[in-house]
Amino acid sequence: MKQSANLQFGFPKMPPALQLRQYQREAVANWFAHRGRGTLKMATGSGKTITALAIATELYHKINLQVLLVICPYCHLVNQWARESEKFGLQPILAFDRAQSWQNKLAASLYEVLAGDRPFLTIITTNATLMSESLQSQLRYFPEKTLIVGDEVHNLGAPRLEQSLPRNIGLRLALSATPERHFDGEGTEAILDYFGPVLQPELTLADAIRQKALVHYLYYPILVELTEVETRKYSRLTQKIGWALWGDEKVADKDALTPLLMQRARLIGAAANKLNALRDLMVRRLDTTHTLFYCGDGAIESGTRRHNHRQLTETAKLLGAELGYRINTYTAATSVAEREKLRKQFETGELQGLVAIRCLDEGVDIPAIRHAVILASSSNPRQFIQRRGRILRPHPGKERATLFDMIVLPPDLGRETLEVERNLLRKELKRFLEFADLADNAGEARVKLLQLQKRYGLLDI
Repeated sequence: MKQSANLQFGFPKMPPALQLRQYQREAVANWFAHRGRGTLKMATGSGKTITALAIATELYHKINLQVLLVICPYCHLVNQWARESEKFGLQPILAFDRAQSWQNKLAASLYEVLAGDRPFLTIITTNATLMSESLQSQLRYFPEKTLIVGDEVHNLGAPRLEQSLPRNIGLRLALSATPERHFDGEGTEAILDYFGPVLQPELTLADAIRQKALVHYLYYPILVELTEVETRKYSRLTQKIGWALWGDEKVADKDALTPLLMQRARLIGAAANKLNALRDLMVRRLDTTHTLFYCGDGAIESGTRRHNHRQLTETAKLLGAELGYRINTYTAATSVAEREKLRKQFETGELQGLVAIRCLDEGVDIPAIRHAVILASSSNPRQFIQRRGRILRPHPGKERATLFDMIVLPPDLGRETLEVERNLLRKELKRFLEFADLADNAGEARVKLLQLQKRYGLLDI
């Protein structure tokens, strides 16, 4: 194959200015030592994409790798991978959205690879497209020298997605800060069976900060009380949760328990006093920029009339209309083109902040984020891990990040529900304390959380 043909089609090469960090070099070496399979469990923001592209580059030079297939959970991640892969000299086919926009091009390119007329092919697709007949019908024609990369791989443990993974591709690499699926041992096992075990080094948040892959941060827990109306509803739900957990038969009634836990989580997520706390916080921070506001997807309940306003809408109204803070919303309904526009406006400071729900949790690369306010979190530890990695990504001029975390103080409901509360709160509090301990203001953050520990007798954590 002539060099001109290589240049015409794009083939992987390390960017001249790129120096892999020590843990990235170790991850590459360990993946090869494990015979081309394995899962990289590395803190969000620590450079998993670059590590994967470095593996593909080394494979190209070692065995003449022919195809790189990357699977992402969301469309915006496809574009993000495209930007990174272009730095490695690749010209990817973006296989998502309408099949007619990429299907014929992919078929023709695969034919060129198999005929020896094309040295390398990169395809970046989404989980949804992976399951489609448009891509499934072509996977059988991928050559033996293909590397499949599962990004944010915990998503691929869902049964339909796991069944869609091609068995004829032997070189496999999984990426995630949290490969374990929440309450789904079978799904986790399916991921590791397909891609291979978690390899060393596992890079924790503390490791990533120590190695300057992520920036230092300040952590400020903001404790929020429920309103009287919310307290009554919370009390009823907690009592029912107790019955479901420890009924007459002493066996958890899972069918009854899950919706109750979800209702209570939604109530906590949408606590009305969070808006008051946000107002108090932001009145003193109107000159700041590069701030991200994470909202829940529940409703805010008024004491007089029942209004179901999305927290996102109320937050945007408070910040924009009332305080004059230049913000926009970033949701699943925001188009890919609009997201890119918002990202640029945010980075330049034209927008002071973005108000988002869950779509900024996984993979979105906006390293300019300097401040974050978490109004609501799910009980899934993955969400918290993804979010903190998002916020701590390095960026020119960004020496430290600041995180404000709104934590609802459960009301004092009496002895009959205290044990239920303690058990439900224990795991969540561990997460808050871990994050507090790694902050530059650890002592201050710990003292704030002490109030919560004392109320529920959890000083042993």
